[in-house]
Parts: sequence; C-alpha cells; structure tokens
Amino acid sequence: MVWLVSLFLLGQDLGKSKAKPKFREILSKSRAINVLSAARMFLFGARDVWFVVALPVYLHTVFGWDFWKVGGFMATWVIGYGFIQTLAPRITGNMEGRQPAMIWAAALALIPAGIAVGLMVGWSPQFVVIGGLLLFGVLFAINSSLHSYLIVSYARGDGVSLDVGFYYMSNAAGRLLGTILSGWVYQAYGLQACLWISAGLVAAAAILSMFLPEKRPVPAT
Repeated sequence: MVWLVSLFLLGQDLGKSKAKPKFREILSKSRAINVLSAARMFLFGARDVWFVVALPVYLHTVFGWDFWKVGGFMATWVIGYGFIQTLAPRITGNMEGRQPAMIWAAALALIPAGIAVGLMVGWSPQFVVIGGLLLFGVLFAINSSLHSYLIVSYARGDGVSLDVGFYYMSNAAGRLLGTILSGWVYQAYGLQACLWISAGLVAAAAILSMFLPEKRPVPAT
C-alpha cells in the first residue's frame, strides 16, 4: 500500500542529487569523520558477528527454543534496544569528542568478553547469554546513539549529505562483515569464538575513538 501511494504522491526527483560526485569524493575529507566511520564499522560488526546468525542458531540448537520463541525474543530485544536509544541522550548528555566515545566503547567490549568467559567456566548458559545480551543491548544502544550525535556534530555544513552518507556506508560495511563472520565463525568454532571476535572489534572501535577530536570542530562559515 505504501509503495502504491508513493508512485502517485512522491516527486520523481525526490532523493536525487543535482550533482553526482565521483567515488573518490564520497570519501570524507574530514579526519574526524573518517575515524568515526571506521569506529562505526567495527561497532556494528561487533554486534552482528554474534547477533545475526550465531545467536539465533545457538538459541534453537542449544536452548531448544522453537522458531517462534527465537524470533519473538530477538524482536523483543530489537524493540528494547530502540527504546534505550531514545533514552541514551539523557544518559550521555551533550558529550563530545574522543573521551566519552572511548569510555563507552571500552565498557561495551567487556560484555561479550564476559559472556565468553562465563560460558568457558561452565556458568548457566541461559543466565550468561540472556543476561549478557540484555546488558550488551543497553550499552550498544548508548554507543550507537553517541556515534549518531557525533556524526551530526562533525559533518561539514556544505557537505552534510556526503559525510553522513559515508558514515552510514561504513555502518553497512560493518554489518556485512559481521554477518559473514557470524555464520562462518559459528559453524567452524562456536559461539564463544564469535563473542571474542565481538569483544576485539569493539576494542578496535574504542582505540579508534582515541583519535577523535576532543571537541567539536568549528563549522565553516
């Protein structure tokens, strides 16, 4: 229905740029945005490397959940993640620069590492995986919201669409990387390996955050 209405009511030139930039021009000229985009890529790769394929298969094969229960749980997690994102600005305030991004990413890296350790030492998988996933969702939502604030803060006034587009292109690249790794690593090495890779990717995002500007750059006049 939305598609049919769109055919008649939306303008034909909606979303089309008047000038078509070359591919090399898509790459941001801002060091801050390049660093933030790289951190974003690792951040979302860290989520999807265990969330997209490994986790639902694990819930079905190890916990014995049927498809309805797995799908319902995953959908509830996504809804809760979105709710936390709406509250994230109240938690982070107007934090800018490298220190908050680095601290929140470092805190997030501890969650998948903690889940992996809990499984290794033989703690209850239901408690470790479900509890860890809830904590991961809260901290991941805060990290994602903070990144989204920073990209708007760093984007150039005369090229916001290109800067934001490059940033979300990096986001998509991270999700692609995480999805491919999630299926391959889980089949070859299991959930714990996916969790350790997730922790490493978040740690990489935290390290990259160290190279972000401490304060928002002054916009061009």
